Amino acid sequence: MVGIFLGSLFGSLAIGIPIAFALIISGIALMIFMGNFDSQIIAQNLINGANNFSLMAIPFFVLAGELMNAGGISKRIVAFAMSLVGHIRGGLGFVAIIASVLFAGLSGSAVADTAALGAILIPMMVSRKYNVNRSTGIVCAAGIIAPVIPPSIPMIIFGVTAGVSITQLFMGGIVPGILMGVGLMIVWAILSRRDTCELPKRKTTKEILAAVREAIWALLLPAIIIGGLRGGIFTPTEAGVIAVFYALLIGTLIYRELKIKDLYQVFLAAAKTTSVVMFVAAAAMVSAWLITVANVPAEMANMLGGLVNKPLLLMIIINILLLLVGLVMDLTPAILIFTPVLLPLAKLAGIDPIYFGIIMVINLCIGLITPPVGTVLYVGCGISKLSLWELTKGIWPFLIVHVVILMLLILFPSIVAVPLGWFN
Repeated sequence: MVGIFLGSLFGSLAIGIPIAFALIISGIALMIFMGNFDSQIIAQNLINGANNFSLMAIPFFVLAGELMNAGGISKRIVAFAMSLVGHIRGGLGFVAIIASVLFAGLSGSAVADTAALGAILIPMMVSRKYNVNRSTGIVCAAGIIAPVIPPSIPMIIFGVTAGVSITQLFMGGIVPGILMGVGLMIVWAILSRRDTCELPKRKTTKEILAAVREAIWALLLPAIIIGGLRGGIFTPTEAGVIAVFYALLIGTLIYRELKIKDLYQVFLAAAKTTSVVMFVAAAAMVSAWLITVANVPAEMANMLGGLVNKPLLLMIIINILLLLVGLVMDLTPAILIFTPVLLPLAKLAGIDPIYFGIIMVINLCIGLITPPVGTVLYVGCGISKLSLWELTKGIWPFLIVHVVILMLLILFPSIVAVPLGWFN
């Protein structure tokens, strides 16, 4: 069963079939193998895959991200970070990391974060004689913090697929996301010690206060979302609606950079992104249902049954598998495909599903900056005009940092569990 499923899935991907259709094909292959092919089952599961209240958070957060980009929020966050650390050696790298952590609390998408901040920072870093490979690498590596810090679209997808609390997933991602940012800062500080880049003048107190005043409306949104979720005031889906309303309000009435005529393109871009994610989610439900019917999780449990009593070793093996998956598959389909297969095994070993989900999302986020299918890498290449090989040479130190932090979270689960207890 496992061989039929994975063989048909990766075989379809290898010949260039889009991921959503490859998921449906792998489901059909399982049905044919079991001798119970029924097109109605495929249609029903496609509809049920998208018919989920929690998934409604995705279009709202996608739309909120588009509104924020069009409304001038990105450049104000960059200006705020510049006022704080732009004058120190390697300052623009620290700006990229700080801005990414702040913007992560707004967008929830690594691609959106990297595209928005990279378009501003990479040309600025190049003009000041920064190493372009390393500069693009730090922007891309910082961009994958976005799906870890709430709001997080991948955590919404995991929560829906696994049937666990999305709010707890959000709360559990805060500390690991901050750790990823701190790790990048340490490595960037080491790498930039001998740089001779042009340094801007230190901002005066008046200029810093002006930057804070300009960015305060943008910085309030993560606090509103996290505070509202923590206090039980609204659900993740309702938080998405609030984020859209807030972004529309500050973009049109406060910053006044978002015009009524721009809204059509903003809504169109959000609809295109949402349609892709939702179609993949619907197609994955076909595979997920058939994986359950075919008893694939039980087969995986039999294959790895000897590790159920060794949860740490099981987590290490699962994460090695997921790192390899991240090399060839994008974040969203990987979560949708492997959650129904691996989560039952983790539960058998007594691993908390919330903790497992956070680790899984972080692991697959690393895949976004690993060739040959790293989506965020291609965004960085498009902005900087570098080849994939050139960017890979610049990003590898930061890639290692993320892997080290992932291993720390696996070896010391309390790094996630203890703060999660505080937030909940």
